[in-house]
Amino acid sequence: MDMRLELVPLPTADVDRSLEFYVDRVGFRLDHDVQPGNGLRVVQLTPPGSACSIVIGVGMSDPGAPRVQNLHLVVDDLAEVRDHLSNHHVTVSEVNDMGGVKYAYFSDPDGNSWALQELPQRS
Repeated sequence: MDMRLELVPLPTADVDRSLEFYVDRVGFRLDHDVQPGNGLRVVQLTPPGSACSIVIGVGMSDPGAPRVQNLHLVVDDLAEVRDHLSNHHVTVSEVNDMGGVKYAYFSDPDGNSWALQELPQRS
């Protein structure tokens, strides 16, 4: 039996602000931005190389809902990703080396937080 995590909803107070943040600053791919009616708007975004996407929108979740904390983006080169984000005006923490596993952290404009994780290279 397979169980694949493929979509994570994130609360947002401003869909356009979040869309700009994730696409233009972080580098996620815009999969779709649809408005099927009744005031509903669904925006699905995917991190580069990921099989799991996030979804933001109007009418999908309470903008005042608790924020999602420490979603992990596993990266090959943390320094490269950190530089990319910093160059696109995303505030990223310093790198924390936890005995070979490296982390850096950032948050979106709504306070949903992300952990960038670099695993040790296997020989």
